[in-house]
Amino acid sequence: MEANNPQFWMMIASIVIAICFIVMAIALIVIAVIIKRIVGTVNRLEEKVEPLIKQVNAISVQGKEISVQFNEISGNLSTATKYFSESAGLIKEEVAEIKQLVGMTAVEAKDKVALVSRTIDRTQLQVVTTTDYIQTKVVEPAREIAAIMAGVRKGLEVLFAPAPKRIDRAYTDDELFIG
Repeated sequence: MEANNPQFWMMIASIVIAICFIVMAIALIVIAVIIKRIVGTVNRLEEKVEPLIKQVNAISVQGKEISVQFNEISGNLSTATKYFSESAGLIKEEVAEIKQLVGMTAVEAKDKVALVSRTIDRTQLQVVTTTDYIQTKVVEPAREIAAIMAGVRKGLEVLFAPAPKRIDRAYTDDELFIG
């Protein structure tokens, strides 16, 4: 084909359109793979966080039970202090250390739960941001390009269509015969 032939340029336009569609398909596949990996990461993170939350709940239940037990021990120790003042001092020190340990454990567990929650929120925000970016930077321009190429193609078809036959001339009988 020659470069001045309209069919040559229509073929080139069709090839360009096909290449654009292939590039768009590859981009969408890459995006799908990335999103699948992100979803897998979030699911794995969720699976890891769930046992941590269960452990925190178990620790808090144990802390409550320990607190109740310490209250009972304190009541019993107050009566025993009349007779065993030295023993009561040692027991009170141990109780204070255990309460401090339980308090520190609860605070640390709360910090870890807050960290996991922030991580999940940040991941979700990144997924939403990525989706919006892909929509505005890839999908919408691809639609616009496809519409423009369809318009150009129709325009080229109109421009290079064969000229219609004139109506104002006389036709022979053979030309008017249908059949």
